Amino acid sequence: MTPGRRGAVAALVVVVALIVAIWPRSGEDEVAVSVMPGTATEQPERRDQDTPEALAGPRLDANLMPCPEPVASPPARWPAGSALEILAGLQLGCLSDGTRVDLSSVLAGKPAVINVWAYWCAPCAEELPALQEYADSVGDSVTVLTVHRDPNERNALLKLTEYGVDLPGVQDGSGTVAGLLGAPNVLPVTIVLRADGTLARILAVPFTSASEIADAVTEALGGAQ
Repeated sequence: MTPGRRGAVAALVVVVALIVAIWPRSGEDEVAVSVMPGTATEQPERRDQDTPEALAGPRLDANLMPCPEPVASPPARWPAGSALEILAGLQLGCLSDGTRVDLSSVLAGKPAVINVWAYWCAPCAEELPALQEYADSVGDSVTVLTVHRDPNERNALLKLTEYGVDLPGVQDGSGTVAGLLGAPNVLPVTIVLRADGTLARILAVPFTSASEIADAVTEALGGAQ
């Protein structure tokens, strides 16, 4: 083997090792990374073993807030090109009780902050408590909804209990929300919608404080919430 070929092989080995090191796993182990594997269609919304009976205990312990109420009188058609139009008809299970919610209907009527996360995501562990503090500070003026981007719903509930976070959220192991709205394949991702349902900004950066989130959301909304 020539020196040049040996060097190329060595470089390839290093690249493969790095990929293996950061690739998230779908099992029980926690992985402190923020890169999602594959495409949205490769994973189910939730695992088969995450039945209502199996999730009853974790749901009770998590004691999450219920998902937002759908808008009272939804229009026959959402604004053309808006995020609400893109999400129209998409129903996902609410983490608090498993009921199906229509995403467009629960996000309509006021600005919304959608936080896409996963139980194994290390930056998410720091960001979610900050998001809780932000949500508490803005009250009903902004809809804050978490979206769990891994099929393991049980671990999502266990982690939220551990973090002391009771924000409303939905289970989306297949990554449909992020995919439809054009979010990058990393976690966490915060998606900001204006009150009219149009997409204001996609923030593919982790936040560590409520003030950081507030500043980013205010800027995305043009200084108004």
